[in-house]
Amino acid sequence: MKATVYVTIKQNVLDVQGTAVQGALHSMGFEEVGKVRIGKYLELELGTTDKAEAEARVKAMCEKLLANTVIEDYRYELA
Repeated sequence: MKATVYVTIKQNVLDVQGTAVQGALHSMGFEEVGKVRIGKYLELELGTTDKAEAEARVKAMCEKLLANTVIEDYRYELA
């Protein structure tokens, strides 16, 4: 089973990296770009076919390592 995990900075947290990218894009002539938010995209191959087990394991991975839940949100998809 494959898990896709998306980790993003919470909306109320200042995204310094996103602000830097936005400034760089503007300086390159891409003035139409508004707010930029930076995140992480992960693909995980899981050695299980049990969806409930996969969900529990991926959630535990996100809570313990993949996302800093103080400042980041995460979501995942299983396929």
